[in-house]
Amino acid sequence: MNAFFSSNETIILPCDSKGIEKAVQLIRGGYPVGLPTETVYGLAADAFSGEAVARIYQAKGRPSFNPLIVHIAHIEQAAEIVEFNDEALSLAQKFWPGALTMVLPLKKDAKIASIVTAGLDTVAIRMPSHPVMRQVIKAFGHPLAAPSANKSGSISPTTALHVKESLNGKIAAVLDGGIADKGLESTIIYVGADEIKLLRPGPITSEELAQSSPLPITEYKADGQNPVAPGQLVSHYAPSQPVRLNISQKEADEWLIGFGDIAGDDNLSPSGDLTEAAAHLFSALHRGEKSAYPRIAIAPIPLEGIGKAINDRLGRAAAPRDEQNTSQR
Repeated sequence: MNAFFSSNETIILPCDSKGIEKAVQLIRGGYPVGLPTETVYGLAADAFSGEAVARIYQAKGRPSFNPLIVHIAHIEQAAEIVEFNDEALSLAQKFWPGALTMVLPLKKDAKIASIVTAGLDTVAIRMPSHPVMRQVIKAFGHPLAAPSANKSGSISPTTALHVKESLNGKIAAVLDGGIADKGLESTIIYVGADEIKLLRPGPITSEELAQSSPLPITEYKADGQNPVAPGQLVSHYAPSQPVRLNISQKEADEWLIGFGDIAGDDNLSPSGDLTEAAAHLFSALHRGEKSAYPRIAIAPIPLEGIGKAINDRLGRAAAPRDEQNTSQR
């Protein structure tokens, strides 16, 4: 497959010094590697290399008009890439490292490959908190572009095995950092001079943002066809089976993912804890996809706090997969 691995099978590497060294070698060689983050596993490549980033798109089957998130290890790396206004810098100091991605103006002299931004004059950027991801970025020496490490449009991966199952043979390796803590992709915002636009809900809620900023927060209504940030396609995060939402009683041919008192065949959180439900969401969808049932049903999830992000992912998982959406997966 490349200078480091000749097998056509994706290798799961341990998160020890040798595994991390091999991952960095692969990235230096221009190859994407699956890496753990606190949100979901990412497929990381050199953000300065158009050729390396193109291999991400190729491995995922991702449309090239869908921008990627750039991951940095410290604020100085971010300052070399984007223009911070006062509010964006304040939010970075509050929520980084962590599950907040900010879409900010790209500096004219930034070295980010244009394929990363899909030709936009802004770039999505975040500082992850996962120690392995941070260690790899620091060892590599500059930012990594990293969307979720799965076939485009399918269920996001929260374990190294999920990555291998989705991309086996398409990437050389994935570092096994255990189960992703948050289980949902990062919150994405655009920070303007007079407002914050919520582009994608995530682990950091709009309520938390409102408590940390005097600016009004508005929800950006994406058209699903021309994304300004990752995760805005209409059909996304989707299992292979059709999905029905807000179901309390399943049909005979459905695998029911429950919540709270609705037990189901699987349950996101028997106690009704939304944070627990978010962490378990994609793993439960993976189990449903592997079940013998031709359809998946999902119990109602409260539309509050992180429940908004859960419902956003479920809405995209259940969206009709017409020909255009299928081509974007």
